Order: sequence, then structure tokens, then C-alpha cells
Amino acid sequence: MRGRVQAMLVASTLALLSLLMPPISIVSSATVALVTLRRGAYEGFLVLISASVAAALLGVVAFGDYQFAFAYALLLWLPVWMLSIVLREGRHLSLAIEIASLLGVLAVIGFYLFAQDPALYWQTILNVMVEPMLAAAEAPVEQIKQTLAMVAKYMTGVVALGSISGLLFGLLLARWWQANLYNPGGFKAEFLALRMPARFTMSTLIVFMVAMLASGMLSEMAWNIGIILFMLYTFIGTAVVHALIAEMKAKRFLLPFFYMLLFVIPHLIVPIAIIGMSDTWLNLRKNIKKSA
Repeated sequence: MRGRVQAMLVASTLALLSLLMPPISIVSSATVALVTLRRGAYEGFLVLISASVAAALLGVVAFGDYQFAFAYALLLWLPVWMLSIVLREGRHLSLAIEIASLLGVLAVIGFYLFAQDPALYWQTILNVMVEPMLAAAEAPVEQIKQTLAMVAKYMTGVVALGSISGLLFGLLLARWWQANLYNPGGFKAEFLALRMPARFTMSTLIVFMVAMLASGMLSEMAWNIGIILFMLYTFIGTAVVHALIAEMKAKRFLLPFFYMLLFVIPHLIVPIAIIGMSDTWLNLRKNIKKSA
């Protein structure tokens, strides 16, 4: 009971703080995920509901608005609770990633079904965001607008990917907490063994084939779905590279340097994702010790 109340207070308070600092939402969702992983779906759901009510009360006191709490519960806590159940019962991170990707795919398809023109919707938002900068800076306005029109076509996938990545980071953080508390070293072994099944990779390739061969709205939707499926391989590629570096003598220096590069140079995510995808068939970690 005491642990449940603590988790509720932490989750709701962090939810409120995440309005000022969005990355804090990862820690908030990890709190719900930890209880679910350790105590089960029922206990996790009680924390989810209690945290939602507490966040609504805090929102009324602080901002005079409670609606954000329900949006928070629906878009963040409920999905991470579901992923935690999958991980707890299925015992495989790869299965949780598959379910997370399915949620992202359904979100993209749903948006394309209900929005008349998704690209135009995002272009309108992007134009409003950059309008003050365009007014203050001397820049080729037409060229920037053309760039925004192109970017808008893929914003649905990018936004869905950001949401799904946030859920997975929260889930991984909760799994790390759980391992530190009850199974030291367990998370490292589980993460470094992370590998996607062939069916997921084949599905990703089929989606890209549809995107290239189709046209119009179908092609655009397929590209947005492909963004989600492909970039989730970053988690797999990171595990492969980590496992390789862990066998080197300079691992104490190289491992922090590698993760720092991922944040400093975001373009590295693409080759890391390619490594993760190729690992499906090449099994790059099987001879790592011999290679290192």
C-alpha cells in the first residue's frame, strides 16, 4: 500500500513537472511501468488511475485545468502499462518493441483515416511555428516554405515515433530499476541480447516496398509507417554496438563516448538502425568475442 501511494505521488508530480520539462515524462511513465513489472497488471492499473486523479487535482490547484491529466493517462500511462504487461508476461523486450511499433502504426493509420489531408495539417502548424523566425531573419522564404511542405509529409510518422520512443525509454528505465533492485546485472544481459524476429524485419521491408511502388496518399502513409518501424531498430543496433565495445579493452572510455555521440550527432541513428536491421539475418553478436 505504501509503495503504491509513493508511486502515485511520484508519477503525478512528475507528470506536472513534465509540462515544463518534457523529458521528465519518461521518468513518470517508468514509475507506472515499474509497479506493473513488479506487482502485476492490477497493481499497475491502480497506480495509473490514482496518479491520474492526483495529477488532475494538482493541475486544478496549479493551473486551474485538469484535462491534461486525462490526456496524459490516455497517451502515456495507459500504453506504457500495456507494454509493461507484455514484457512481464512475455519476458522478451523484442516483443514489447513489436507491440509498441504496432501502436505507432495504428496511430498513423488512424490519423490518415480521420484527417482529410495530414500533410496540410502539419504544414499549417509548421508555418505558424517558423513564422516569427522568418519575420526576424533574412532568409529565402519560398525555399523554406518548400522545405516545410516536404517535411510536413513525414511529420505524422515523426510525431508517432517520438511518442513510441518515449514509451520505450520509460519501459527500459523501469526494467533497469527492477533489475537493480531485484536482479543486479539482469537488465544488461537482457538488453545486449535484444534482437528482432525475422517477421518484423520482413514487415518493415514490405512497408518500404509499398512506399516506393505506390503513389499518392498510400505511399505517403507507408513512408510514415516505415519511419517508425525502421527507427525502432536503433534500439537493436545500439545493443549490437554496445556488445561489441564491451569486449574491448578501452570499453570504459568507448562506451560513454559512443552514447554521447548518439546525442551529439543524431545522424548516427540511421547507420545504427541499419546495423540493427542487418542483425536479424547476420546475428552480428555470435562471434563478437572472437572478433574483438
